[in-house]
Order: sequence, then structure tokens, then C-alpha cells
Amino acid sequence: MFGGEDAKRTLLNDLHILDLETMTWDEFDAIGTPPSPRSDHAAACHAERYLLIFGGGSHATCFNDLHVLDLQTMEWSRPKQQGMTPEPRAGHAGITVGENWFIAGGGNNKNGVSETLMLNMSTLVWSVVTTVEGRVPLASEGLSLVLTTYNGEDYIVSFGGYNGHYNNEVYVLKPSNKLDMQSKMIERPVSDSIDALHPTANTSRDTELELEAIQDGKIREISMDNVDSEPLDVRTEDTTERLVTTLKAEKEELDAALSREQLQVLQLKQELGEAEARNTELTKASFTRAPICPWSAWC
Repeated sequence: MFGGEDAKRTLLNDLHILDLETMTWDEFDAIGTPPSPRSDHAAACHAERYLLIFGGGSHATCFNDLHVLDLQTMEWSRPKQQGMTPEPRAGHAGITVGENWFIAGGGNNKNGVSETLMLNMSTLVWSVVTTVEGRVPLASEGLSLVLTTYNGEDYIVSFGGYNGHYNNEVYVLKPSNKLDMQSKMIERPVSDSIDALHPTANTSRDTELELEAIQDGKIREISMDNVDSEPLDVRTEDTTERLVTTLKAEKEELDAALSREQLQVLQLKQELGEAEARNTELTKASFTRAPICPWSAWC
């Protein structure tokens, strides 16, 4: 664990390690030049050897620097980075998928940062995954990211954050193996009764990233295309029809499952009522036959 601030809001840049067997903390000294004292940064571990620290802020400014700690030699370094230059940010969240480190959200003391970034931790190349517009939840400080698997594919899930107000919305990002992406956003209305997020199937676009969120009764989708290809303005009607058909089928399955659950609940209630009736009869019988005994005696 690196940095942060104490109860007096003093910024720190010390290093602590938790022994998971003894559950005890130890402070470690490292050689080299450590990151400046900061809080609200992001950290990731690569190849079970390197600790990466990105961004964060002091009470007056935000950072966009990258520092690496070699956990074998306990030496800090500030490696040369390639690709685009990240915007300074603090309060962002990060998650690793393979050798890629995804960074989302954060702020720069003025507004939320709109770019979602990806750092290849082997080549140290930065790239922009997508850019959102306006004060959407992805441009928030304090959001959470987790990695999950659905149908054998990895998905990054984002929740919450603060960008002038607290958010409770969920976004889902499907990572791609491509580094250079550009994005567009489209919206389609869906039924309010559909609660789950469903990735859109499109086998002709194996280089795409898809970001979906349910917000105001809509699926919000950000599609990523290879920058060398022409961006698509709209999906084809055929693709839209297939999506609608798929959603309708899934809704029917959910409705059927709900009906089965409701029937099972009714059956359980009936069985519970019968059991309570039998218990009442047994209780009445036991009271009529019970002997009179002292308070502390065992009869």
C-alpha cells in the first residue's frame, strides 16, 4: 500500500505491506525516488513483480505521472512512456485485464475526466479507449471497477462515483485486444422491465469494444472501431431487428421464470399454512396433557 493521507489530512508517500498469513502491517523502505506525497491515485501489480502507481493529487494539484516499484529489488523508477499523454486526474479507478491496465473516471479539480485509458504494462504504451461527453457517471471521482466473466468473455463493470451528485448507475465495458480505438455513442430505448445488461452480438466486428449501461430506461452503448476503418454512423436495420428479437426472447424467458417462482412461492405458502395448522393442534394437545411442575424443575 502506497501513500494516501492521515487523519490530519497530511499527504503521505510511505510504503506498507500486509502479511496475509499473520495479518500484520510492516513499513518498508525502498531505494530510488518515490512518487511525491499524494492521495486518490491508482495502483496495479504486473507480472507479480512490479507495482505501478498512476496519477493522484495533492490538495492543490492533480498528477499524470507513472511510477514503478520493483518488488524484488525494492527500487523506484519513473519509466519512459509511449503513446498519448494522460490528462492529470485523481479519484480515478483502475482494473487489470491481462497485461492491460484500464483507468476510468477521476477529476482534475475542475471537472470529471472524460477519457477512459488503457496502459499496456509490458510496453508502457497509453491509449484512449473511449471518451464520454457531459457529466455522465463515468466522468466521476470515487467510482468502482471490477472484472467479471460472462459466457467466457471478460467484462469491466463500473459503479457509482461523484460528479456533482452521487451516482448509482452501472456501466459495462467489453475489452478488446486492439490498442488504437475511436468511439461513438448511440442510444436505443428498451423495456423498463429488462433489468439485466446484455452484450450485443455482432460477429462482423471482432475489433469492437462495447460499453453498455441502463440509464433512464435506455441501453447506452459506446462502440469502439479500429481507427484505420471508417466509423459507422448507425447500425444496420438488420442488426437492430436481431437485437430487438433477442431482447424480446430473453424477456419472455424472464417472465416465464418469474411465473414459475411465483407458483413455487404459493405452494410454499400453502404448505406453511398447513404446517402451522398442525402445529396449533399439537400445541393445544400438549397443553391439555402437560403436568404441573415447579419453575426450576425439569419435567
